[in-house]
Amino acid sequence: MLAMRFIIRPPLVAALCAALLGPAAAEPDKALLDKAEAMKGPTLSLLKTLVDQDSGSTDEAGLSAVAAVVADELKELGAKVEAHRAAAPGKAENLVATVEGTGKARILLMAHMDTVFREGDAAKRPFRIENGRLYGPGVVDDKGGIALGISALKILNEIGFKDFASLTLLLNSSEEIGSPGSRALIEETAKAHDVALNLEPGRPADGLVTFRKGSGRAYVTVKGKSAHAGVAPESGRNAAAELAHQVLQLGGLGDKDKGTSFNFTVLKAGTASNIIPEDAEAIADVRVRTADEFDRVEKDLKEKSQEKAVPDSTVRVRLERNFPPMPKNDRTDALAEKAQAIYGELGRKLTLEGSGGAADSSIAAGAGVPAIDGLGIVGGEIHTPNEYGEEASVAPRLYLLTRLIMETAKAK
Repeated sequence: MLAMRFIIRPPLVAALCAALLGPAAAEPDKALLDKAEAMKGPTLSLLKTLVDQDSGSTDEAGLSAVAAVVADELKELGAKVEAHRAAAPGKAENLVATVEGTGKARILLMAHMDTVFREGDAAKRPFRIENGRLYGPGVVDDKGGIALGISALKILNEIGFKDFASLTLLLNSSEEIGSPGSRALIEETAKAHDVALNLEPGRPADGLVTFRKGSGRAYVTVKGKSAHAGVAPESGRNAAAELAHQVLQLGGLGDKDKGTSFNFTVLKAGTASNIIPEDAEAIADVRVRTADEFDRVEKDLKEKSQEKAVPDSTVRVRLERNFPPMPKNDRTDALAEKAQAIYGELGRKLTLEGSGGAADSSIAAGAGVPAIDGLGIVGGEIHTPNEYGEEASVAPRLYLLTRLIMETAKAK
């Protein structure tokens, strides 16, 4: 049998490796990476100042204090800072800061100043760093996003990067309660931009959010007739019993295959144990992937609720739409792929996720602007006393955000 010998030369080896392993990641921008690492300290210092100030969604004084700190930082960068007073609970101001450039792209950054925490929580749990993690009320949701956004603007200012038409940072004061005082402002501002980058927390798996469900609430109210529960219960019309019936039958309005959830979360009925309740109410949390599912849920809600168990009771329903869906599409995919490539320069893998939670990026997307979020500091356990951020993610995430702004601006 004839033996055969193959000689594989070095260029062929390189070609085979490239074919098997895929293209190698580009080298990082060393000068920019150095800037990001040098900016870590000032970023954490600013983050401490923000975290140690209470700023719940209805805490006007606390939100004003945060806004004052942020406005001073932005004005030092030469940004035009405008305050827009909200009509929402607390009536705290929203901030819109704009830096003008010499290019064509109009880039919007978004973050929010409010937290879910109560007045006094910052004093009880001030900012601290422990075992490589950052702690404190709102440390990543979304004080970390604010600090990261301002630091990215500082780096761009230091290197003299102006290849954008405008770079805007919008800071919302009511995101945690559904953005009632800023929705119109976000829509109007988003429509004036080409892309929206939301600085919500990076996911625990070091991820971005590329699509979100829309959110809403369904309200079911029942009117019955009160009566003595022991003497003449049959003369009443039990609103609680009818509500229980409605909760059971309407709880099936979700559709798992379409990603629609319909979950009753609040129920109220009765005033005393010996009185047949005359009034009852339930509230359901509704999440949808597509806007047409809101229409379907609303239609089915009205039709199904007419099937009653308690005669002569009255049932009224309504669907309140809050955040629209942020759908996955070609434009958001392109943004995400660009972000993945940039993160790959650092030898890091950026995961891409969807979320059942809503955020202001959904409002921007609903206005027709491509949006991604989760560009803030990586962290987890948000909305809890154990909310944390990964200290080691600060410089890489700052590099990612700054490079993504630069690449988005150059692509216009």
